[in-house]
Amino acid sequence: MSEAILEVTNLKKYYSSSKGIFKKFGDSVKAVDGVSFTIEKGEVFGLVGESGSGKSTIGKTILRLHDKTDGEVKFKGKDIFSLSKKEVQRLRTQTQLVFQDPFSSLNPRIRIGDAIGEAMLEHGLVSKQEVRTKVLEIMEICGLSPFHIDRYPHEFSGGQRQRIVIARAMALNPEFIVMDEPVAALDVSIQAQIINLFSELQREHGLSYLFISHDLSVVEHLCTRIAIMYLGNIVELATKEELFDNPLHPYTKALLSAVPIPDPTAKRDRIILKGDIPSPVNPPSGCKFRTRCPIATELCAKEIPPYRNTGNRHFVACHYV
Repeated sequence: MSEAILEVTNLKKYYSSSKGIFKKFGDSVKAVDGVSFTIEKGEVFGLVGESGSGKSTIGKTILRLHDKTDGEVKFKGKDIFSLSKKEVQRLRTQTQLVFQDPFSSLNPRIRIGDAIGEAMLEHGLVSKQEVRTKVLEIMEICGLSPFHIDRYPHEFSGGQRQRIVIARAMALNPEFIVMDEPVAALDVSIQAQIINLFSELQREHGLSYLFISHDLSVVEHLCTRIAIMYLGNIVELATKEELFDNPLHPYTKALLSAVPIPDPTAKRDRIILKGDIPSPVNPPSGCKFRTRCPIATELCAKEIPPYRNTGNRHFVACHYV
């Protein structure tokens, strides 16, 4: 087993929900409710789930963009919430985030060359005389042309903007990148190009990724291990091959049944889940998935299913597995 670059242990992130005209605090929104996983050095780890499952909150919390409520996050063996100010500055160069919407994450008044180079100058990685040359090198790596350097974000397509955001992340020579739905806003043909760029950068620079998505077909192409989230918890975690060949949790089976098959003659039995994902303010008792689960029983309402290893590094939280 490789060395772990990120270790997340029982991570919780709760938000206070305000009620009434005086905005008194009500019950907590349990966005992330006791999540544990590790990401090995050089690994692409996938995090999958519906909107509202807590995926993006995990991504931002493990980068210290959000404070934690409880639990522990270690990057290269150090608890990131116990770092000094100087160590946090170093963490910012080692870890980066690529957002879902590249346009909203770019300042429309700043040329892309300056957007890519400003962090390098801020952290003292290059001098003012060297920055333009370095920016051009990074742009070439990310598939951008030299003449793009003095253009503004509105002059680019969606795929080109995402390349700019990736180049900005790569400018600091990070070791770990959180990809938060990075291809969700792109056309399918452009998605393939960006995913191939991610794979190329990961191989050439030895990067580790946390790849957040709701699309299992995208995750299958890129990731080595995949965790399935539901309402703030991981319900199943396994290698890509194990998860797709032998899904154990009813929620995972339902998600996989919705993945399109590139064969018009092939048939797949769809598992249609009833209702919507419950509110994280007032989640169901016992197993949170029981209100939509086709095999739920009274036991599921009374007891939280244990999260256990079924063998072959395959973890699942279900009473009937």
